Amino acid sequence: MADPIRVAVSGYGVIGKRVADAVDAQPDMALVGVADVATDWRLAVARRKGYAVFGATQGAMEKMAQTGLDPAGGLDDLVADSDVVVDCTPKGVAASNAERYRRLGVPFIVQGGEKHSVTGHSFSAESNYASAVGRTATRVVSCNTTSVVRTLSALKRAGLLGPARGTLLRRATDPWESHLGGIMNTLVPEPSIPSHQGPDARTVDPDLDVVTMAVKVPQTLGHLHYWSVRLTRPSNREEVLDAFRSSTRIALIKDADGLGAVNAVKELMLDIGRPHGDLYEVALWADMLSVEGSEAFYAYMVDNQAIVIPETIDAIRALAGTEPEAAESIRRTDEALGTGALLSGPALGQNPDPGAEERR
Repeated sequence: MADPIRVAVSGYGVIGKRVADAVDAQPDMALVGVADVATDWRLAVARRKGYAVFGATQGAMEKMAQTGLDPAGGLDDLVADSDVVVDCTPKGVAASNAERYRRLGVPFIVQGGEKHSVTGHSFSAESNYASAVGRTATRVVSCNTTSVVRTLSALKRAGLLGPARGTLLRRATDPWESHLGGIMNTLVPEPSIPSHQGPDARTVDPDLDVVTMAVKVPQTLGHLHYWSVRLTRPSNREEVLDAFRSSTRIALIKDADGLGAVNAVKELMLDIGRPHGDLYEVALWADMLSVEGSEAFYAYMVDNQAIVIPETIDAIRALAGTEPEAAESIRRTDEALGTGALLSGPALGQNPDPGAEERR
């Protein structure tokens, strides 16, 4: 068996801790450690899990030592011992870290809060995996952009995709820090149309004809999207649903099964044992989807804490060059994370597409 890909995670927050756990779950990867500037409960949990912790700065390393976190070194030490770095630091920090990674000669991944220009490549596994293989850097696009690319790419593969127009209801902040900010008793429209997700989706696939509009809403459980897509020809519900079934990372849920709101979907994730109650898939309401001639209308939920995690794992393999085929990387990631299981109906836990295994 080939040596595992040695992975460093810089930034152990909402995304970083999930990436670290996902890396640890992959048979072909090894987590070298995590780096951060914090020395609070989050890093204590990392140590409890057996993860090596590193100080992202000299000051952080000294404070870690003082608080008993037993740091294994600094960020340069972590990066130098790794094959790929996943930077999950706050917006703007990863851009400044990029030169450090380049200087040390280690391929790196940044998250969607950074600009496309930081890496010159933006990533979504089902859409452009091959173009990331062997690159020195890529950017996993944001949670909402990931959902846009996944769903529209499924329609594109089926030959159905025309112009797409979406309205996004964006959650105000992450649940764990909602006491620090966010909004209450108001709605905040994004100040420009299109909102940034449409142009961002075209950094992955320039052929997408997509416009998005967004508004921030006073809740923290997940984002909600409404879409109107002009199809290339007259179609019907089943054909469009079949297109979505072609992706293991789109889960068809039903209001009729009691999943009529984002809180119910989140509760289901907890009940089926997903870590943190994470929803890795786009949860698309199958019984809400409507097709009128050559136009499709649908809605779905996005978990901004989780949807980019499988994409990040696939991006690690692509940069490391250990798996040239997107389908095989996606299969491995899905298997390790439990992604692709049907989320509602009597066959809970079964694959939503009986033919998926044969196509892999």
